[in-house]
Order: sequence, then structure tokens, then C-alpha cells
Amino acid sequence: MTTINLTTKIKASKQIVFDASRDIDIHQQSASKTSEVAIAGITSGLINLNETVTWRGKHFGIYLTHKSRITVMNFYDYFVDEMEEGKFKFFKHEHFFEEQNGITILNDKMQYETPFGIFGKVFDSLFLKKHLIQFLLERNKILKEVSEKQI
Repeated sequence: MTTINLTTKIKASKQIVFDASRDIDIHQQSASKTSEVAIAGITSGLINLNETVTWRGKHFGIYLTHKSRITVMNFYDYFVDEMEEGKFKFFKHEHFFEEQNGITILNDKMQYETPFGIFGKVFDSLFLKKHLIQFLLERNKILKEVSEKQI
């Protein structure tokens, strides 16, 4: 299993950052490089506990779908999305929010497991992990921009 941990500091309240983090429209904006769009479930606005979204985007030259469900939500502190259908063997993304002196510290913890045994592990180490880190960095850059404009 692979784990990615990423920390982003945003000059906005954690309520603003929390809501931006679960906003389908903002996610689509941040994922424009992969042409990712919500095609089923919640396809616009804020996603909530036990709701699903199915994404379709172009990764590594092919279109893939990924269905996630929000499995845990503690308002303004923490939420989790987990894959229900998709190409991963396992996928879980935890979002942690902490506010200090008007700055929200967003911590992402993404855990996943690739299929295809040793071939999946090699693909992960050569390409996938870097791709997902870049994907998260772009997502958090847009979250930061959008959230800081709301002050």
C-alpha cells in the first residue's frame, strides 16, 4: 500500500476551506488538466456524508472512471472519501482541517493499493505516485486560491 501525506496552509477559516474541499465544481476546476468531470451521483455543489460522486477523467492517455463515497464527515475538522468502483484495489483519501491564527492547515492523507501485483507496484513507483502528488498539489493550489478570495 502507498501513502501520500501533503500539507497545505491556507489564509482562510477552516469552514471555508472545508466546504471548498468538498465542492464538486471546485474539484472539476482543479482537475481540468485531466478533463475530469463528475458524471454521476453528486455532480455539482457540496457533497455530504454517504453521498457518492463518479468522476471521469483522462489519466495516462486513457479515460478512467472512479466512484467515491463520503464515508466519514465531522464538520469542519475531517472527512473521508473512499473508492467504491474504479481501477484501484483500494483507495482512501482523508482530509484533516486545523485552524491556527486565521490560517487553515489542510492535511491530506491518501492511501491506495494498485492491482496487477508486481506490475502495479512498478507502475506506482515509476509513474502513479508522482501523478497523484501532482494532482493533489494542483487541487490544493486551486483550493487555496478560491478560499483566500472569500476572506
